[in-house]
Amino acid sequence: MTGQAGTTIVSALAEFAADARTGLPAPVMDDVTGRVLDMFGNGLAALELTGHDEPHEAVRRLAGRWGGAGESSVLGHPLALPAPSAALVNGTLAHALDFDDTHLPSVLHPSASVVPAALAVAESAGVPGAALCQAIAVGNEITNRLGMASYLPELRNSLFFEKGWHATSICGTVGAAAASALLMDLDAGGVAAAMGIAASMGAGVIEANRTGGTVKRVHCGWAAHAGVVAAMMAAEGVTGPPTVFEGRFGFFQAFLDGRYDAAAITDGLGDRWELLRTVYKPYPSNHFTHPGIDAALALRAQGLRAEDVVEAELGVAAAPLRTIGEPYEEKVRPRTPYHAKFSGPYTVASALAGGGGLGLHLDDFTEAAFRDEQRLALAARVRVVADEVCTEEFPLAFSAVLRVRTKDGRRLEHRVHSSRGGPEHPLSMDELEEKYRLNASRVLPPEAVAALARQVRGLAARDDVTGLLEPALAAARPPSPPPN
Repeated sequence: MTGQAGTTIVSALAEFAADARTGLPAPVMDDVTGRVLDMFGNGLAALELTGHDEPHEAVRRLAGRWGGAGESSVLGHPLALPAPSAALVNGTLAHALDFDDTHLPSVLHPSASVVPAALAVAESAGVPGAALCQAIAVGNEITNRLGMASYLPELRNSLFFEKGWHATSICGTVGAAAASALLMDLDAGGVAAAMGIAASMGAGVIEANRTGGTVKRVHCGWAAHAGVVAAMMAAEGVTGPPTVFEGRFGFFQAFLDGRYDAAAITDGLGDRWELLRTVYKPYPSNHFTHPGIDAALALRAQGLRAEDVVEAELGVAAAPLRTIGEPYEEKVRPRTPYHAKFSGPYTVASALAGGGGLGLHLDDFTEAAFRDEQRLALAARVRVVADEVCTEEFPLAFSAVLRVRTKDGRRLEHRVHSSRGGPEHPLSMDELEEKYRLNASRVLPPEAVAALARQVRGLAARDDVTGLLEPALAAARPPSPPPN
């Protein structure tokens, strides 16, 4: 579906959203269950991160103090909160491990904002599972397409990223609002109002990717929260500007200086689903690190031992270099295990020295692994440089080349043109379910892991989504005490 001449962007997106109530293609509905399963697994595994300063525990304490009617579930806790508060906590958990799905070339993570928002509203409203699936599909699609509009071929990058904006949380707020408005049974005008309001609420800067800080882990939670609130405001009669996206002082002018691809938003809308091109991560780290991990695992499979490495050079695209290779001193010795997820040197060293799960897993980012001096010494021998081939391939694919010199004088090289889990090598459903099982089993007993998976597989057939998270409540942990 493409908006008719004279139709504003927000009205075209709102009509697309409202049309989804009449039904969606089977592949789209099937895809949504994978998004929900992945988000649940990622969020449950994040519960292992305990401590007073952990962002998910901080926002849960805040939400508890805010109070309000208990209408929506919190992942892993026997706690019910108002829908906006539940969305905040669950969205923070969903993004806490940087393990959430990724869309290219927008380079954003749609499900971590949209799924928690939609789930919270669906529970509070008692809607059927099919309606929840439709709302998630619509919210993710809108998030992806707003992100796609920022991709400029001459930059070979997202302009959001170039300017330091976190497209995931900015576009995710709008997608979460659209999904929430659908579940509140608003008409196309109401959905448009919700998105118009949400455009004033989305935010997020990505400096934490480079130099640390925990605020980025809250970005998707806040986007989910803001999206729900925007839809609630629309339901109460608040409206947004009809030219909220393309206007002189609208979304794209404010965030992108008016440089955007309008066709990427509406062309083929409803016929060609960007949702289906959103890929899953096999490794719990920033997606820019994945091709380097793949290359390191490939050399390791060929017999390379970590202790044999004298020096290594990781070649990546110029744009990701700023995230995973700079500042160099911060990347060879990251400040925290979370910060290490954004380090090319650390993730290459970990792929050579450790590895678990689907090749590299959460145990490679524990406090013990992070403080392993041998691993850090190996990271210090890894340089990150810009590679012309990778720069040309980015961001339609994440690629890398790893060159290694060994103690016995060998020079080894492995090039990855599209990382595992990427568009050319997507995870299979069996691999996705294995990822979920590995994640969820860190905090749930096997029977609960299996029961939650069954609930999600049958989501579209449920008459009411209330109780969907029931099997996950066994993961509840007492709040961490404040520091002395």
